[in-house]
Amino acid sequence: MSATGKGVLKRLDWASIFIFMLLVGIGWLNIYSSTYSQGQEDMFDFSTVYGKQLIFIGLNIVLIIIILALESNFFERFSSVIYVISLMLLLGLFAFGTTIAGATSWYNLGFFNLQPSELAKVATALALAKYLSDIQTDIKRNKDQLFAFLILLIPAFLVIPQPDPGSALVFFSLVFVLFREGIPIYYLGISISAILVFVSTLMFGTIWIVIILGLLIGLFLLLKKQSLKIPLIPIAIVFIITILFSLSVNFVFENVFEQRHRDRFSLWLSLEKDPKKLEEIRKTIGYNTYQSEKAIESGGLFGKGFLEGTRTKGDFVPEQHTDYIFTTVGEEWGFMGTTAVIVLFTLLLLRLVYMAERQKNAFNRMYGYGVISILFVHYFINIGMVIGVLPTIGIPLPFFSYGGSGLLGFTALLFIFIKMDANRLKEGF
Repeated sequence: MSATGKGVLKRLDWASIFIFMLLVGIGWLNIYSSTYSQGQEDMFDFSTVYGKQLIFIGLNIVLIIIILALESNFFERFSSVIYVISLMLLLGLFAFGTTIAGATSWYNLGFFNLQPSELAKVATALALAKYLSDIQTDIKRNKDQLFAFLILLIPAFLVIPQPDPGSALVFFSLVFVLFREGIPIYYLGISISAILVFVSTLMFGTIWIVIILGLLIGLFLLLKKQSLKIPLIPIAIVFIITILFSLSVNFVFENVFEQRHRDRFSLWLSLEKDPKKLEEIRKTIGYNTYQSEKAIESGGLFGKGFLEGTRTKGDFVPEQHTDYIFTTVGEEWGFMGTTAVIVLFTLLLLRLVYMAERQKNAFNRMYGYGVISILFVHYFINIGMVIGVLPTIGIPLPFFSYGGSGLLGFTALLFIFIKMDANRLKEGF
């Protein structure tokens, strides 16, 4: 190995790489367990699901080597090109995409199904970091804020019609980067308020939104100091906009959402008051979540043991090796195993925060927070939907779930940042 190659290896953040290797390894063991059946004794049978995942892991190693071998500023220089290519690939799905499980999200390459939305997540994080770090960009200006939001919205709106609302949601997670870089905090307040009004309207109806909002405004005006001047017109405008938004919720819920989406919200928020109908929804639309909860509960403290999960072996949870892979951890490794996996993900995210904060290059720091945002939302939502506290929207657990596009996409996302961090040490920062 050349001195340059040895220098790169020495500068790599081996703590994050070690956690990455553990997650990929533990993930593969659970993929093996969730798809193993009697008579399949060969762990290297490449015709099986776990065998194919080994191939993806091998391709992962090649991808890592390529990323580490590229010039340090390659991704910053070509971020716009990568972003445009990713948008073209998303657009191409409407003409050449392959439909799998009701979603036209893949290109059939014969030996491999490519999901371009995974590349688009990396590309969007790079493009956003490039735009925000440009010397001409001032995130305090409305024009620049609008353009930054457009960078997120364009790929999200191309993904939604596939339909793949889970991946679309991940693009919106990159707003955390904007808040880190100083976008006005009232955007966060508006977003949280909109979510609260949406959910509250579904649960209680618009009339209660009017009553509660009126009481809050009245209480505020009653308790405020007399010397404090309150602009009544802006308060009235906010009140009217909130009520109009609340009135639109039921229309959107009934006419924009598909029945399966309505059923999932009904299950999650207990909107259906008829116990028989609610139980029917749990056994149909909510079947995966119901079975995954039971499987995790049956694991107890220490689990049933590797390859000993009765619900896993009985195929109670459909697609358990993909979005519901955490179910296998819960049943076979128990509370201790699930805690260990959660700790590993948390340590990785905390390590990445530390790495992002030590970057002197603005592009590197912003991209680092993009990586953190995407990984966190995937990790949080996937585990939340598996244990039943969030509705099922179908996104994989990073480095864990079966799938070549997902594994390669998450690996590229992470190792591009690791390469950036290694370059920081090379330059003496």
